[in-house]
Amino acid sequence: MVTRTVLTGLSGLMSLTTLALAAPTGPLTPLEWVRGGPLTVEALPGITYTAHRGGALEVPENSMSGLVAAYKRGTSQVIDVDTRILRDGTLVAMHDATLDRTTTSKGPVRSLTLREWRKVRLRPGPGLPGTWRSERPPTVAEVLDRFGGRIVLMLEAKDPSSLRKLGSLIRARGLTRSVFVNSNEPGVAARAHGMGLLAQLWRSKAQMRTDRPERWAGFVDVLDVDHKARDVDLLRAVHSGVPRVWAHTVTTPRQRDRALRLGCNGVITDTPGLLARTPAKGAKAFGLDQRGAMP
Repeated sequence: MVTRTVLTGLSGLMSLTTLALAAPTGPLTPLEWVRGGPLTVEALPGITYTAHRGGALEVPENSMSGLVAAYKRGTSQVIDVDTRILRDGTLVAMHDATLDRTTTSKGPVRSLTLREWRKVRLRPGPGLPGTWRSERPPTVAEVLDRFGGRIVLMLEAKDPSSLRKLGSLIRARGLTRSVFVNSNEPGVAARAHGMGLLAQLWRSKAQMRTDRPERWAGFVDVLDVDHKARDVDLLRAVHSGVPRVWAHTVTTPRQRDRALRLGCNGVITDTPGLLARTPAKGAKAFGLDQRGAMP
């Protein structure tokens, strides 16, 4: 057993944390677990920052290098990854149903086998800060093995039929309290809850106009709401009884400040670095210190 000291928390609010590094006991053991066990949802702060697709305006989305950068920078407490299923049942990290937008290949993701997936190469966006190389997109198993238990993860099940396989990967690694399973469908969230997983439900601005979120309080762990929604709709979500209401997809400090002022206790952002560097306005009004974090 050896130890390594790392920086965690928001930029400007860094704290020293010692991670215990133990030799893996099997192929599914995460690389590092904090204090001898996985970091769980119970460790999240009162106001939580989630790096959407790793922070898609700051790093190549859903890439291993981008996720590593998001983790090492320490500007978020949760990392979001999209998941899709291949023809042979392998789960992979990819937002779109096709390869066209983010890779050098074309065609449906679901048409590939794992062997074919390993030949795919990501195409980093030209507007991203820094220099990024083309790389193979990871599988979900690789993401879980690299980050599971070291930081809380948010995995969106883009293919609802993959839920059982996704749950198996999470349970096999002892991460049921460390991974949120996200979907836009209340039925999928209910199924995830029934499987003993942390259920997350995202809703669009249009959906929120007619939603009755209090109906989901018994099985939803995070209600993921559109920051563009009307004040009245955001307030209805905040007072629904769901324990965590996080606003997506926030890209500016102004958007963050409005969501927090209305009572959201987290934001899902493409720009975690920018938000971490920018103090929240009116911080005292919603229980934050001047750096935008819970005191």
